[in-house]
Amino acid sequence: MPIETKDSYRWLENLRQSIALVGAPERCLHVGDRESDIYELYCTAQDLGTSFIVRGRRTGWPSGLPMLPHTILLIASLPAAPWAGRHRITVGYQDETTWLQVKFAAIRTLPPVGKQKRYSPQVLTYIHALEEDPPPGREPIDWKLVNNLLVEDLSVAVEKLGWHALRWKAEVFHRAMKSGCRAEEGRPAVVSWRIFFVTMSARANPDAAPDSLRRDHCARPDRRARTRPRLQPPTLAAYLLQIAMLGGDLARKHDPPPGNMAVWRGMTRLHDIAFGISIGSREKARIGACIRSSENPASSKRSSGVNIHLFFGAS
Repeated sequence: MPIETKDSYRWLENLRQSIALVGAPERCLHVGDRESDIYELYCTAQDLGTSFIVRGRRTGWPSGLPMLPHTILLIASLPAAPWAGRHRITVGYQDETTWLQVKFAAIRTLPPVGKQKRYSPQVLTYIHALEEDPPPGREPIDWKLVNNLLVEDLSVAVEKLGWHALRWKAEVFHRAMKSGCRAEEGRPAVVSWRIFFVTMSARANPDAAPDSLRRDHCARPDRRARTRPRLQPPTLAAYLLQIAMLGGDLARKHDPPPGNMAVWRGMTRLHDIAFGISIGSREKARIGACIRSSENPASSKRSSGVNIHLFFGAS
């Protein structure tokens, strides 16, 4: 079937639309998961003069399913390449560190069978990162990245691994925008960006003061009626945790930092609480003004009526 009739054609359309928005294909780097590991994307990027980094499919292939030619080449050629070196990374939220063995190789990749008349072979660079000693109970890190960038040494390969790791943050942002703020229903996307920004800021610098962010980015949940004592010290991570608790986060001792969805729900509820408090404060002040006005013998009936009209008008 031609790629234009498949659902995966959206990857090619997204590539073209991104380039059209930026206006400079050489400045674009398209990062994708295994679903975008399609030969047509590689050829389209080559024709448009842009770059990509895609996570290749696993070498363990389900039995009975045909393997694409570049998957066969990956299995045959990449293991023969020597390891270029080791790279240390941090995993998860518990400051766990581990070592990766890294290798890379430029492989002449053939188009899929039946499409060799339409597409030409491509010289692609494959980067393999494998965890040396994974802890028990966790899947080992095993990345195989396909890209059309020049990789000459270990430092460049590690740089490309870091670029691809940013894909998770982009996906979390899109999830907050689609599932949380419901951007497809017309909600403003800037709200999802603020949620993502506050969540990631608390992870990157948890001991920062809450006032280091803009006032509209981080509200102060400790000013509401609370069932728990105020967290000490008043750090950005502590305030974010209180917001997430409003959104259903259990805040257990060994839980990871709050996610975007819990923060979004907490901010929504905190906004409602703050809005209700502001209404109550204004109405309390207006009721007090009405009482003072009625107790003042010099006040006229008209002035009292204005106060009452404002009170009911606000409701």
